[in-house]
Amino acid sequence: MAAFAFLSKPASFVRTRFGHWFEARLPLSDSVTLTQRTVYILPTRPGLMLFLTLLVLLVASINYQLNLGYLLTFLLAGTALVGMHVCHGTLRGLAMNLIAPHAHYAGASTAFDIKLTNARRSVRHGIGLGLLDPQAVDGQAGAGRRLAWTDVPAQGSSLVQVAFTPQRRGLHRLPTLTAETRFPLGTFRVWTVWRPAAQVMVYPAPEASAPPLPPGEPRAQGAGDAARAQSSGEFDGVRGYRRGDPLKHVLWKKAAKAGEQGGESAGLVVRDTQQAQRHELWLDIRQAGAPDLERQLSRLCAWVLQADRLGLRYGLRLPARDIAPASGEAHKRHCLEALATC
Repeated sequence: MAAFAFLSKPASFVRTRFGHWFEARLPLSDSVTLTQRTVYILPTRPGLMLFLTLLVLLVASINYQLNLGYLLTFLLAGTALVGMHVCHGTLRGLAMNLIAPHAHYAGASTAFDIKLTNARRSVRHGIGLGLLDPQAVDGQAGAGRRLAWTDVPAQGSSLVQVAFTPQRRGLHRLPTLTAETRFPLGTFRVWTVWRPAAQVMVYPAPEASAPPLPPGEPRAQGAGDAARAQSSGEFDGVRGYRRGDPLKHVLWKKAAKAGEQGGESAGLVVRDTQQAQRHELWLDIRQAGAPDLERQLSRLCAWVLQADRLGLRYGLRLPARDIAPASGEAHKRHCLEALATC
């Protein structure tokens, strides 16, 4: 396969392999301070055109003995050299710190923040951050990938947000980043490459139109446990409102959110004491009914979110592990992480 890729597109193959080799040499770190050894510089296309223009002006001045030609040539050359020094100093000494991202769902854009800190007494202008193209050995962002640009104030900091879209669930390392500047003249491009060490948890994408929650399973519970559940007033079961139900059993917080959609009793749910004492909700992968594992996990993810919105106690059954019924934000994250790493 590698030989076929080399024969079909040798230049692209070599660039990609060299890019991966160069990227693998970089250390993993969530904070980095740019030094002269980690900052690279090359002339841009306008810079090369300027160099060619200076060469033509110098040859013409020598040929015709033009003093003003010498003056213009050396003035432009000096300006370009000063611009090169300023451009390199814009990135050199800059500190970059990654703020760990939160978990996201597969297929959705994952954004994370990077804090740029400037310790010197002058502003750093025109700094861009973005994802590195694996084929770009010179740190260029890939086609269609945009950089986020910012200015970092003197002895201050600036926050830049970078986003990428993970296509698969699981625990993913953040992609390699690049920072660059072309300030002040645009004749030189200074860049660096950075490999963050942080990882992001990617949950399965919830099914868009998932079926209703499966029915509860009979719970093995003694008479003493049932009496304690009644006396404590803690109920797990939730069902739709029926005429004659006691108002004290209505979940008013959920009713307030659903009431905006209309209907006198639309969206009202009540605690079902009988359901709570006799049944418990288990989200079993064998009940998902999808043809493949990824769709099954997607449906389970939708069921977990739906059960959490209703305030239900629910458990999760996967091929290699069972998670006991519980409720709350921590339980929801525990179930979603189990689905992501299943």
